[in-house]
Amino acid sequence: MVLDVVLLTVGFSLLIAGGHALVKGASQLADSLGVSELTIGLTVVAFGTSAPELAVNTLAAVEGSSAIAFGNIVGSNIANVTLVLGIAALVRPLKIESAIVSREIPMMLLATAATLILGLDRIRGETELYDRSDGLMFLLLFALFLHYSISEVVSKRSRDPFVKVVAESVVLSAFWTAGKAGMVALVGLGILLAGAELTVARAVSLAVSLDVPRSVIGLTIVAFGTSLPELATSIVATWKGQTNLAVGNVVGSNIFNLLFVLGTTAVIRPVEVPLTGGAADLVALAVFAALLLPLFRSPMSRITRWHGVALVMAYLGYLVWRVGN
Repeated sequence: MVLDVVLLTVGFSLLIAGGHALVKGASQLADSLGVSELTIGLTVVAFGTSAPELAVNTLAAVEGSSAIAFGNIVGSNIANVTLVLGIAALVRPLKIESAIVSREIPMMLLATAATLILGLDRIRGETELYDRSDGLMFLLLFALFLHYSISEVVSKRSRDPFVKVVAESVVLSAFWTAGKAGMVALVGLGILLAGAELTVARAVSLAVSLDVPRSVIGLTIVAFGTSLPELATSIVATWKGQTNLAVGNVVGSNIFNLLFVLGTTAVIRPVEVPLTGGAADLVALAVFAALLLPLFRSPMSRITRWHGVALVMAYLGYLVWRVGN
């Protein structure tokens, strides 16, 4: 079991390093092709924090470990809106001044509601799973969201505070050639896939060693590890006073996880909702996502340090309850 934990940690490290290299190379490649920094920030960089979830879920789907895939997606999204935002709020109270970020929150709630409804297929008298048709619907919704977001931001580039922060978050070098950028991206992809392979294998082995369901390992340990990029990004952004970016990172990552990562996973192989605890996990996902609703409804909303403490405690409490049941 100790070896599993050590190798799982190595897998997480490879996921983070590979994701960083992939984003760096892809960003430079996009820049060499004439893509604007703002568009790069909204697409390539945003994709980077969810790259570990995508890699782990893709490998889990290919290898038939749908319980790991399910737990990773649900657990990552729960961790984002509780642990990540909670810790960021402890660093500095989070204020939302961006209309763009506040308008993304309803999209996250819509994606969460769709995940909940489609996951509880028992209402329709069917097996509880996300099949390929569900996956295609998620991917279609993601394409519509991406088109809407880019169009919305470009049209408000001079008025919304989120726009400047996103553009400044892209760090590019004028000395990179397209060939070098492509090579770095490929190397990053290889490291990312190696980390995903190691993570999935060790997660399955750890579940067997501890005699717990694979979905629980995915919901807890794997989800925490793949959420580390979101945690690091939000803490750094908050420390710099870029609270819009911190919250936008979480909201965007959750949308990406549900619509693109879960959609892609379901297209590769249907993702079953675990019989034990799966429905409770989906309900918890919806409840925690609804905590962001006040940020959408009230202008100049803020998450205080006391809210941050409550969010972190809610996350830890849920994990303790979930592992114990």
